[in-house]
Amino acid sequence: MSDRLVQYSVDRGIARIALDSPRNRNALSAALVEQVTDALTEAGADDTVRAAELTHTGSTFCAGADLTEASQGGMAAGATRVLTLLRDIVALPKPVVGSIDGHVRAGGLGLVGACDIVLAGPASTFAFSEVRLGLAPAMISLTTLPRMDPRAASRYFLTGETFDATTAAQIGLVTEAVDDIDAGTLAVLAALRACSPQGLRETKPLLTAGILDAFEARAEALAEQSARLFGTDEAVEGMSAFLAKRPPSWAAG
Repeated sequence: MSDRLVQYSVDRGIARIALDSPRNRNALSAALVEQVTDALTEAGADDTVRAAELTHTGSTFCAGADLTEASQGGMAAGATRVLTLLRDIVALPKPVVGSIDGHVRAGGLGLVGACDIVLAGPASTFAFSEVRLGLAPAMISLTTLPRMDPRAASRYFLTGETFDATTAAQIGLVTEAVDDIDAGTLAVLAALRACSPQGLRETKPLLTAGILDAFEARAEALAEQSARLFGTDEAVEGMSAFLAKRPPSWAAG
């Protein structure tokens, strides 16, 4: 594929998967989702890989859905792609470490929740921004709600407020806020390199069984909800306003 949006490499048992589409803030376009999915498949099939690192280039880890694609309609296929990607991260038979030092919005938080361990550097900011676009964090609730303090989830799901890495760690969305993302990530990866591949492979399902059960029970309905909302008048106005950098007509005050 000539237009590479994802970097993939393997070093001493760790597969590094880096979102590399800074021009659109690593938004979850069809092409980027496909390439991340391919990278996960490759990491899962490689017997020399015992864990994966999910990271990014540029100042944004992931801005969520590609609103340019979304505004053109037909979000059912896109919702299914993103849902499948989230499940693939959770179900990968190897630990996935999120290494983030940038902005995370909407669907990007679903990726964060899907990772097993997440480190966030000082440049990180987070927001469940769906409610400010006329949408809902439907699909990503599968991976984020099991991680988060319930009261915090209510606040940030319903207000769309932005919060920092320290808060993200306090509410359970990320594992740890670190001052030096490179040093912090290297320390976690070194710990994983010291572990038995079999031990890691057998331990991860103990941690993810509940999330995978929720996917089986609710994923289809949540994907349908997400796709439906993208086609509503309020969401069309919300996305148009966001792209035009103006307040949506339905915003009060």
